Amino acid sequence: MEAVCEGKQWDVALACDGDTVRGAMPFHVVSKFGFRFAVQPQLTQFSGPVYLYPENISESHRLDFEKQVAGSLLRQIDDLRLHSFLQNFSPDITNWLPFYWAGYRQTTRYTYRIDDIRDPQKVFDGFDAEKRQRKIRRYENTTNVCFDMSPRDFADFHTRYWNGKGKHDVLDKRLIERVCTAAIDRGQGAIAALYDDNDDLLSARFVAYDSRCAYSLMSAHDNALHKNGHSETLFWELIKFLSDKTVAFDFEGSMDEGIEFFYRSFGARQTPFFEISKSRNALIDFLIKHHK
Repeated sequence: MEAVCEGKQWDVALACDGDTVRGAMPFHVVSKFGFRFAVQPQLTQFSGPVYLYPENISESHRLDFEKQVAGSLLRQIDDLRLHSFLQNFSPDITNWLPFYWAGYRQTTRYTYRIDDIRDPQKVFDGFDAEKRQRKIRRYENTTNVCFDMSPRDFADFHTRYWNGKGKHDVLDKRLIERVCTAAIDRGQGAIAALYDDNDDLLSARFVAYDSRCAYSLMSAHDNALHKNGHSETLFWELIKFLSDKTVAFDFEGSMDEGIEFFYRSFGARQTPFFEISKSRNALIDFLIKHHK
């Protein structure tokens, strides 16, 4: 949160049992037109509650525990008197009933994941043979991947990519560099850069990861040199690189029809997650949808 919300307002609600923290829910607040909203920070696909369960908890007691902890967290959120709240919960959160009982709404959204990348060859065998495997083999002897690109160089490349498309980069350079640096310094991030035989930079992608899952957060391409197949090659090299560092690989969406098909063709599993929201009126809903 420090990396994605530097200079902005954020906080965390804590549910405690005496001196023991049982749950937490970080949130980012923005103000617009006199309203205060809790929204997803940039480059943060998932938020929501984190439950710290007692050992050997039964299924029935787990639901009771979640109800109690979520209730404590929601009371703290309600005390802020926000005009609106919106968060994407991690796919690990499958019980949103405490939020439903508190008047929140739920929309099901989807990301795409490869559940286990620890055997790269098995993962490759799951790629669509014609659409993905063939394209990767086409470039495997004419490109190379390096993992030493600096966060600053990646941020510059990301901005050039969007400017080259005649569009404004919605991600500030400082934000990109700060997030990449924070993850890499913790041993939980990597920038993969794809080069051709002339050492021309073709494409680059940043992933953040922990022991359970890697998340593809940002990418950029050379608008003149990038070809169909470069993205597949970079994903494949990243999966091999991460195979001994984490378990799963999350493509980070998307609900877009064309992008959904692309990610699915890597053998990724459609993975639902909850968008949880609550607002006071329709005008606030409109402002949230158009918030940048």
